[in-house]
Amino acid sequence: MTEPIVVKNLSAIEAYDGPHSIEGIRFRPAAAALGVSAWGMNVLEIDAGCEAHPEHDHQKDGQEEVYVILKGSGHVQAGEDSVAFSQGDLVRVPASRTRKIVPGPDGVTVLALGGTPGKAFESTM
Repeated sequence: MTEPIVVKNLSAIEAYDGPHSIEGIRFRPAAAALGVSAWGMNVLEIDAGCEAHPEHDHQKDGQEEVYVILKGSGHVQAGEDSVAFSQGDLVRVPASRTRKIVPGPDGVTVLALGGTPGKAFESTM
């Protein structure tokens, strides 16, 4: 049987609402919703004024991340560096760099893609 093509509107992807949810951030597990297993893919909707996105890096797992800015603006705080972005931008963050997404005055919606170079993707969801 041929696998189906899957189309989901972002609003139809239920936001995570578990013990690690963060007020002001809607984390939508897009890869799981679409049945993608080759790479990590989530959508983060961060409200204006929310500075609760956790600062983190991926040194342990080696995962690179690319952020596609779907809506809004903001910046990635990476240690002492701050890199501004706006709608339509693509931002690559290497595994070794800390990162924290800070939304602009209208908030931001980010498609986050992740994978580890040379390693098959393993979902944690």
